[in-house]
Amino acid sequence: MRLGKSQGCTQYFHCSEATKPSGKYIPKSDVELAKKLAQKAYDEKILKLTTKRLRQLELIIKDYSDDEITQIFLREHQERQKLIVPVEELYQQKLEKWISQPYSGKGFGEDDIVITTDNGLRVRSKSERFMANYFDSLGLQYKYECPLILKPYGTVYPDFTFLSRRTGEKIYWEHEGMMDNPEYARNATKKIELYEKNGIFPGENLILTFETSTQVLDKKILEALVQRYL
Repeated sequence: MRLGKSQGCTQYFHCSEATKPSGKYIPKSDVELAKKLAQKAYDEKILKLTTKRLRQLELIIKDYSDDEITQIFLREHQERQKLIVPVEELYQQKLEKWISQPYSGKGFGEDDIVITTDNGLRVRSKSERFMANYFDSLGLQYKYECPLILKPYGTVYPDFTFLSRRTGEKIYWEHEGMMDNPEYARNATKKIELYEKNGIFPGENLILTFETSTQVLDKKILEALVQRYL
């Protein structure tokens, strides 16, 4: 479409193979055609730009690794490493420091059923035992029911807390195991909302899994979540 001026008024011309270069005048009665042509030209420019940027991003991603800075240090000779102060703390160092920090969990009551993992960790349900055993089998280190302050509520105890290998930040995992219990489901929903109000969002730094009395935790989903976030 070509724009023109006549007596101070804007005119539109539809340029096609048959009417180039001047184009065919578009009367006011057919302003919808002008809108479609303008939108088409705009969309083509957007598509061209986004296609270009997508190609650039694909090249960057192809050549990028989350731990590329760490790898520069690790590729140095061990004797050289002793002389170097890395620009960022190695993940393993950060993880070991975090794991070594003591904490007090939620604790158990005298009447609570005793369920332990293969490594001797006491948990609250068979599902949590299954999850913990799976994490242990992969060598994933975590804290069980490590206290977390969520304003304005106070302290909560996420089922599992991990340290992200990619970001170095904490990732919380909540397993809601009785979602067909109305009161339990209401409390679980409130807790998820508390997380969100404190800047902790599902799919980012909060992992959620659910169960009911008839629908148990799917191991494939567990594996997929670990692969995606941990």
